[in-house]
Amino acid sequence: MIYKILTVIGLATFEIYAAIPAGFAFQLNPISIFLYSVLGGLIGVFVAAYFGDIIKKWISTFKKNKVEKVAKEPGFVLKIWQKYGVIGLGLLGTMTVGAPISIGIGVGFNVPTNKMVFWCSLGVLLRCGLFTAIGHFGLQLI
Repeated sequence: MIYKILTVIGLATFEIYAAIPAGFAFQLNPISIFLYSVLGGLIGVFVAAYFGDIIKKWISTFKKNKVEKVAKEPGFVLKIWQKYGVIGLGLLGTMTVGAPISIGIGVGFNVPTNKMVFWCSLGVLLRCGLFTAIGHFGLQLI
């Protein structure tokens, strides 16, 4: 049983989309799946945020000032950033690509780490609740 729990937590650290179906495959209680996936997701948020901040500071010691090229057409993430800011990046980014990637993009945009951690944590909580409910009620239909 402990291996099943640790597997769900470990998968949720990197990708919640894999952790929740694994929890259902292990026949865990939906509330347990929600709690363990939230725990793993929050671990992923904190590791990505604070470890990513350390890596950014280390890389900046080697970085020389260069003239940046401006892209002609802004990408999807930049559009979200320009339209919704930190909240959009934290919530929408976490819901679509995952919290570690959203944290990495936020660090790249020089967003304060504590703000990104808050909004990505809220996104993890919402995503785990939503997908656990979808999985539970979807299995009830079968």
